[in-house]
Amino acid sequence: MVGSITAMNYKNTLYPDADRTTVFEEALEFQDFVVDIFLKELGIVISNYSSRYYQNKYGENRQGIEIKLDTRMTDTKRISFELYEKVNASIPYWTPSGILRNDNSWLYLQGNYELIYIFSKSFLIKLYEAKYKDKIWQPKDTIKTFLMPFKEADKYCLKKIYPSNYNYAK
Repeated sequence: MVGSITAMNYKNTLYPDADRTTVFEEALEFQDFVVDIFLKELGIVISNYSSRYYQNKYGENRQGIEIKLDTRMTDTKRISFELYEKVNASIPYWTPSGILRNDNSWLYLQGNYELIYIFSKSFLIKLYEAKYKDKIWQPKDTIKTFLMPFKEADKYCLKKIYPSNYNYAK
């Protein structure tokens, strides 16, 4: 029980400026959702690291597949790719994150329970540097992103997955 209390406190303090205290748990749940689809429907095993140590040292998982939840993308018809973050708005410096995070990721999955896009991470970085570097959007004091319309994402993605086609719905 002590471990559970510590984990819960950690989750609630990880992003103190988040809109909701459930943001961290929502991302983990979506990650599990994607892992399940990949295993059952595509035969691809994703073994996510749960400790901060392994995530910082190696990345999200040993396979190098970054998974990001974008709850609003199907409403806005655009993907918000994370570039930099701050754990707390009062911190003066930005940490590279998302596609700019230096880790083992080579595939970048972004989506929600309706639609998942799969991209080459190196391609997203090149596209950002060539086309979006001057179009950084800062929706909050703790995150910087760039926005890509679905029309463009459809051209550049490696694959699109509609979870409902696999009888997965949240």
